[in-house]
Amino acid sequence: MGVVAKRSSMTFYSGGDDHFSHRVRIVLAEKGVAVDIIDVDDDSRPAELADLNPYNSVPTLLDRDLVLYESKVMMEYLDERFPHPPLLPVYPVARAQSRLWMHRIEREWVPMMETIQTGTKKEADKARKELRESLIGISPIFDDMPYFMSDEFSLVDTCIAPILWRLPTLGIELPEKQVKPLLTYMERLFGRDAFKASLSEAEREMRI
Repeated sequence: MGVVAKRSSMTFYSGGDDHFSHRVRIVLAEKGVAVDIIDVDDDSRPAELADLNPYNSVPTLLDRDLVLYESKVMMEYLDERFPHPPLLPVYPVARAQSRLWMHRIEREWVPMMETIQTGTKKEADKARKELRESLIGISPIFDDMPYFMSDEFSLVDTCIAPILWRLPTLGIELPEKQVKPLLTYMERLFGRDAFKASLSEAEREMRI
């Protein structure tokens, strides 16, 4: 019989519709971490948040005396602190490749999504077209592996899932015939118990 890691209580300051917060909530749920999630509204942030985080931003993770306020740092910390199930590959080369994929998502897809949400109509339309075409382009890789460049669910998937979940609110419709492997991947992601548990009330409403 395996040893079950003792779960510690943490506090997580989270934005209900913030995709960076969402990715960390997915990791917390995958790991089964006991956590007190505090929903932070932009208009009324808890006074203690500014004391904990110099940017007064979400997500912010508090674990005893440790305060983290960058989502990828949180995700890797949680993966090391609670090693089962592992969400990064064991071998250094594969781990580096996973980190590079996360970096590319951050540099390419995240700015497109944010432009759609906050840019001018012209900027948003351009970013919407670019993101849609990029998603169509990667669809074939899911013919070979069930998760992103991997047979196992990983931190890369936790970065992608919040973006894919938000496609309807971003006004992006995918051509079903062209992206069947991607749609199957999305069903696989959204069907995970941890993903369902990670959703905030605001995120659940995105798909109603």
